[in-house]
Amino acid sequence: MMRIAIAGASGRMGRMLIESVSQSTDLELTVALDQVGSPMIGQDACAFLGKPSGVLITDQLSALAQADCLIDFTRPEGSLLHLDACVRHHVNMVIGTTGFDDAGKAAIAQAAETIGVVFAPNMSVGVNATLKLLDMAARILNAGYDVEVFEAHHHHKVDAPSGTALKMGETVANAWGKPLDEIATWARHGHTGPREAGTIGFSVVRGGDIVGDHTVYFCGTGERIEITHRSSSRAGYAEGSLRAARFLQDKHTGLFDMQRVLGL
Repeated sequence: MMRIAIAGASGRMGRMLIESVSQSTDLELTVALDQVGSPMIGQDACAFLGKPSGVLITDQLSALAQADCLIDFTRPEGSLLHLDACVRHHVNMVIGTTGFDDAGKAAIAQAAETIGVVFAPNMSVGVNATLKLLDMAARILNAGYDVEVFEAHHHHKVDAPSGTALKMGETVANAWGKPLDEIATWARHGHTGPREAGTIGFSVVRGGDIVGDHTVYFCGTGERIEITHRSSSRAGYAEGSLRAARFLQDKHTGLFDMQRVLGL
């Protein structure tokens, strides 16, 4: 049995991960982490499922010594603290957190010289299949098409555009042989003038309990191609995360993304 730790154990994604691990036959929940001061500290991690596990939610990062892999969908500052602890205890890590700055990404890359890390803006198998389709489409539709990336998430999400939307934009830009930052249009307001050819626009919605919607539009003359992924549940992210953890089971070092995990 592979021993799994879950960060953010009392959150929406944390609970989905705990439920998925508890239903697996080859993974065992051994650590459930939450932030200091959480009212859930000391509670059984699986109490919400009606079947206590004996694993109590803790804020003590030393508990990671009891795990083989940590799965983390929290906030950048928390994930980086967890990353340091994983390095100290030689525990692999699956990072689904988004919103890292360049320094945070560099810290993840450095940690991957000591432990195995899967770091991806979206762990969903379906999203990663969508990224593959976008790469193919962008190589074919490389002239005469305007590209727009639209994304919508719940009102609790704190970063925008989403990590998945950025990855979609990067996928198109890479297929065109250009850095995203040089061709991205992040906002439009007032008299913007006509659209500049070869740019990629981004639109963001935050509201309600939207789990995650992403659409990339290729707008040409007389036609429009739309490639869309919609999430109605966090279960897809959880299942992809478990797949990533299993991928790391025989890895001691290295930085990987979900495309590598899925063999794409």
